[in-house]
Amino acid sequence: MRRQTLPPLTRRALLAGLGGAALSTLAACTGSTTGDTADTAAAVSTPAGGPRVVTLDTAELDSAMTLGITPVGAAKAPADAGLPDYWPASRLARIILVGNIGAPDTAAIQQLRPDLILSNQTRDGAHYEALSRIAPTLLTPTTGRPWKENFQQHAHALGRQAAADAFTAAYQRHAAQVAQTLADAGLAGRRISIVRFVENAPIRLYARQNFIGTLLDDVRLPRPDPQNTDQFDVEITPDQIARADGDHLFYAVYGDPDRALATSTLASPGWQALGAVRAHRAFAVSDQLWFQGIGYTGANAVLDELQRLLGA
Repeated sequence: MRRQTLPPLTRRALLAGLGGAALSTLAACTGSTTGDTADTAAAVSTPAGGPRVVTLDTAELDSAMTLGITPVGAAKAPADAGLPDYWPASRLARIILVGNIGAPDTAAIQQLRPDLILSNQTRDGAHYEALSRIAPTLLTPTTGRPWKENFQQHAHALGRQAAADAFTAAYQRHAAQVAQTLADAGLAGRRISIVRFVENAPIRLYARQNFIGTLLDDVRLPRPDPQNTDQFDVEITPDQIARADGDHLFYAVYGDPDRALATSTLASPGWQALGAVRAHRAFAVSDQLWFQGIGYTGANAVLDELQRLLGA
């Protein structure tokens, strides 16, 4: 029931539907060489008669959009009103919502007549049979930390490997530039705390085995001891908020702030006593970007914002 690659016949049929997509991606390789991938993104366009793709998680959405393919349908995060807003509204307006992440509306998907469905086993392993009856379905094993490897699988399925290579190289240059800028500004040793308030869940201190953890590793920024672990996150209660401290702190809220414990925690004496808060180095950031923007476009935007907020 778990599929990581498309079978040969389906793969050939998909490439036939893509038309000149594989060749058009070569143009992306001549995009920006400064580390900012905006020019590269503009160089990639969906060919006439190109693939009709449905994405069922935010990483798959970022992969398709980064590669110049606006999905015909996408699933949104359950607590959000819409898709991640770091994408231009003009592109998002072209995407039909097909249920929530982890609970896709298969009838709505079928109506869109997709050529390919992208998701992961964590969200949709139980839905694979139903989805594969609609269209060829690629499920990567999981999401989050292996986002770079997953992007390569998405690019291969979409026939856009040359463009994927260009984005990968551009991101590597960008991360190296940010790391050097932070080092030059004397910020390389600053411990970065990442906190997420999630509706109807404990407070999460994000460790290293997740999307944002990989970005901090890429720009060589260390973590506070409670977060410097090879796991996804560390869950705490509001009375343990002292464990969230760092030299700089970035936090976001997913869902209703009251039910996510954000409203009460941010007003608490414990939060106000954090060193990062007292030093005015605690920053609210977008949950849709920092925690849901799992892909190269999201990553580049986070690195730009990180550098700006750190004052480098």
